[in-house]
Amino acid sequence: MFNKLTTFSLAALALTSVSCNSGSTAKGTNTDSSMVRLITLDPGHFHAALVQKTMYPGIDSVVHVYAPDGEELNAHLALVKQYNERTEKPTHWQEEIYKGNDFLDKMVADKKGNVVVIAGNNLRKTEYIKKSVDAGLNVLADKPMAITSAGFDLLLQSFEEANKKNVLLYDIMTERSEITTILQRELMKQQDVFGTLQQGTKDNPAVVMESVHHFYKYVSGNALKRPTWFFDPEQQGDAMADVGTHLVDLVQWESFPDKIIDYKKDIVVESASRWATPLTLSQFAAMTRQDSFPSFLKKFVQKDTVLNIIANGDINYTINGVHAKIAALWHYQAPEGSGDTHYSLFRGTKANLIIKQGKEEQFQPTLYIEPLTNNADFEQKLQAAIQQIAANYQGIGVVKTVKGWKMNIPDSYKVGHEAHFGQVMERFLQYLKNKKLPDWEQPNMIAKYYTTTKALQMATTK
Repeated sequence: MFNKLTTFSLAALALTSVSCNSGSTAKGTNTDSSMVRLITLDPGHFHAALVQKTMYPGIDSVVHVYAPDGEELNAHLALVKQYNERTEKPTHWQEEIYKGNDFLDKMVADKKGNVVVIAGNNLRKTEYIKKSVDAGLNVLADKPMAITSAGFDLLLQSFEEANKKNVLLYDIMTERSEITTILQRELMKQQDVFGTLQQGTKDNPAVVMESVHHFYKYVSGNALKRPTWFFDPEQQGDAMADVGTHLVDLVQWESFPDKIIDYKKDIVVESASRWATPLTLSQFAAMTRQDSFPSFLKKFVQKDTVLNIIANGDINYTINGVHAKIAALWHYQAPEGSGDTHYSLFRGTKANLIIKQGKEEQFQPTLYIEPLTNNADFEQKLQAAIQQIAANYQGIGVVKTVKGWKMNIPDSYKVGHEAHFGQVMERFLQYLKNKKLPDWEQPNMIAKYYTTTKALQMATTK
């Protein structure tokens, strides 16, 4: 399993070369061609720093950063500095920084690394991806890799070029590392328990997912400062084309594990809609430290005091004939003691598998198994399935509830969202070692971004 990489296997990466066209290296950089050498490009989102929250065997500690000068770069460097200076398991990254408006061309010309990490303003992200791949560099990109239909077309070209140049293009899908999601997927493979995935209907989908995010939040213990462009759907991306990518990814990853999805044949987007979340000027100021709305947001402002940001969206679609519905929602701030939440329902012919994260669950992701026919035979088969899954996830179990069972998961598996970035990096390092992605990864990334960008196109042309 991807989350079971051992230190030994990661250390082996230091002995394995990765596909790259390596150029000059900075003084102090390990020039061993087998090392993974990171380039951080225009880090406008805190996810770029979370990739560096831990150290990895086989990755050079020198990271080359190319970005325009300003607050976003300073915020990124401050987070990396915080990780370097913490008391427990400090990192030891060395940031070599190039500041200038020609940062993209300079990065391509210098080529001081072989893996480009991209997380920031999404307006130019697909362009960054294309130019990095054209230069023969591997790319690890935060979601979304495309936020419009035009961006999707450019992303297709990027994948084609990556194949020609034998480099990897991969997006950061942290939700695959969340333990309840992993176990939901594992239970779906147990036909004695789950049966098979129902087909469902548009009004009663077989798969339903909803995520609720919050603008005001804490990252690594500090209140997060949002850039003003984050509230512009033309720069950050619409909800369905941004965080909606996580949900579409999980629908594919859980419903059809390790299966290739052809977006031209297997995906039909039936309907999509989007709507606003109102934010007051004082709320906007609390997040951005700005006392007025910038001009590019004026079209969303009412009476100079309320920003109606298009932050919510849903998609109804079919995938291999299975009806699915996803919804991505944004609120200002989470209730006390809670945070971002996730709901996930898969309807099987023998049982439904549901992840809830509400007040009853103390805002912690909780996996429920609700059989369609609750009897002793089902319980016996469930216990046998749990025993089988526990071979890889020791300590898990189930407890009886009114409607069925609840999964009991040891706290050691509940590492938190920020730690999932390191787990994604471990997956990516393994793929670099293998010099290829799994056969299904690339076509399924394409299917994912087709779904989100096609839905946005439908929602905006009604």
